[in-house]
Amino acid sequence: MCGIAGVFGRQAASPPRLQAMADALRHRGPDESAVWTEGGLGLAHARLSIIDLAGSHQPMHAVDGSWSVVFNGEIFNYRELRKDLDYPFSTEGDTEVLLAGLVRHGIEFVDRLRGQFAVAAFHHPSRTLHLVRDRLGILPLYYRRDAGGVIFGSEVKAIHAYTGRPPSVDPDSLDAYLTGGSVPSPFTLFAGVSKLEPGHRIEVGESGDPTVHRYWSPPPMRPRPMSALGSVVDEADHTIRDAVRAALVADVPVGSYLSGGVDSSLIVAIMKQLRGSAPVETFAAGFGNPRYDELAWAKKVSDRLGTRHHQVDVRAEDFLDLWPRLTWHRDAPMSQPADIAVYRLAQAARQRVTVVLSGEGGDELFGGYPKYRYAGLSGLARRIPAGPRSAVGRLVEARLPRRLARSRIALRAMTAGSEVGQLSTWFAPFTEAERRELVGGDPSPDRLRAVPEGVDDIDRMLRFDLESWLPDNLLERGDRMTMAASLELRPPLLDHRVVEFAFGLPSQMKVRDGVSKWLLKEVAKRYLPDEVVSRRKVGFRVPLDEWFRAGLRESAWDRLTGPDSFVASALDREAVLRLLTRHESGRFSEESRIWTLLSLEIWHEVCITGWQRERRASGPVGS
Repeated sequence: MCGIAGVFGRQAASPPRLQAMADALRHRGPDESAVWTEGGLGLAHARLSIIDLAGSHQPMHAVDGSWSVVFNGEIFNYRELRKDLDYPFSTEGDTEVLLAGLVRHGIEFVDRLRGQFAVAAFHHPSRTLHLVRDRLGILPLYYRRDAGGVIFGSEVKAIHAYTGRPPSVDPDSLDAYLTGGSVPSPFTLFAGVSKLEPGHRIEVGESGDPTVHRYWSPPPMRPRPMSALGSVVDEADHTIRDAVRAALVADVPVGSYLSGGVDSSLIVAIMKQLRGSAPVETFAAGFGNPRYDELAWAKKVSDRLGTRHHQVDVRAEDFLDLWPRLTWHRDAPMSQPADIAVYRLAQAARQRVTVVLSGEGGDELFGGYPKYRYAGLSGLARRIPAGPRSAVGRLVEARLPRRLARSRIALRAMTAGSEVGQLSTWFAPFTEAERRELVGGDPSPDRLRAVPEGVDDIDRMLRFDLESWLPDNLLERGDRMTMAASLELRPPLLDHRVVEFAFGLPSQMKVRDGVSKWLLKEVAKRYLPDEVVSRRKVGFRVPLDEWFRAGLRESAWDRLTGPDSFVASALDREAVLRLLTRHESGRFSEESRIWTLLSLEIWHEVCITGWQRERRASGPVGS
């Protein structure tokens, strides 16, 4: 993958500032960088070479001068697309295929792309800039309205590098952050900076006003007879296998993460079959704690499949050492403790490969989380008036002991005041009432997500997660933590053909007879032993409850209660103190809430006050 950035407006683009943008994205593209300007248009690119290593330099321009592009990502079907394009190609890569498609078909050519991408394409005859993000939001793209134009980049830091103005906090996004550990697109925690939504593109003409278009949505569910289960499993197997095959397109070594869970194990099994006798490198992370460690399962799958397996251990010290640095890479609070583990995993993988496959998407497509089994009960709970339902929930939750942490989450979700509250609360560290106390008021209306259309409770829950939790949390984490190590991440299960297939299926084929992710497990049984497929889901967890009482305790108290604390000043200080004290007692585990607040504080230290300190020390970027 790469880093892209640029500007389009009434003022002449500044080459030194564009170079500052490229430099800010160097970790995304360590192999080469370049900038290009023409009047008010400026494009910058930092390249990680994956396909056509010696060619395909960017920014790239059409032979007839009609289009200029910078492109981040991979187009897996570029060879097939190239066959149908009448164009004088001079490279062997996918960037020129994208450019040729734009010349022949216009911006609608993006509908034909299979892969993961963020594109900035300028049409010179109409003086229009097009910004495009892939269907699922695997790759990021941010933009800011500025001085009659727009500034954009793969990461927010590139935008700040061009403007040279100190960033500030968007207070309206604080409640949204406390809801899910991340801010839903198109918003960010930075005032004035927007995130292009997955499956969307924008057009910016010389007026500088962006026009937003949605070019893709998951299809509606289609009726399927339960008697057709056998053929559906066959179709799922073929579709997933084809996605893994497509994701192996590269001119550099490709490996895979292997947690020992169903999703990554299935991908590795298919990858090994497709590779034949060629070796497959796999990577896993552990925490030295049997409560959370799945290294033994990853090793068992590796031994069965015959991969070259590598593992990395994550320690409490890694969190203290890496938290600020990785927050800089994230441009946002670290949404989960696993972010740091994913980075350590990426570091290990980058020593041997340049691309890794991963299992993101399996839970959100096929109903893998335990919460999907409760979807019907959530609907029944909504029959009880919201006020009494929420009151009973708070009363019961206050008395639940630490050992019932999972029940606590389910109770919060069931008793939330609305369906969108239920959908949000499954992954929310704070309830609506707690957020209102912390923030000191109701959330901004435009930050509230709507309930997506769906035929039943499971279908709506899956669609909600596909639009929020997946792109704004898991995929953002995957992109930033792997790019911090200059490693490309590819999740085959989020190939849009797999997604369209999965969302067209009835919910009963995903959660069946109390078994979550039923269809995907049926496919996996063709490749893996039943003990791997049917074992209880553990997930990628970190023992923070213990660490916040030991190695990370002082850091948490100092940062969240000290005189310079942003959290203590922006949120209710007394509520924060009660939270820390409750966790300190040992009777309750408040790890997810402490993590959420501490991540917010470190983000402010690094990305707001830290940026201002660095700016004063380094001086202004040349104009």
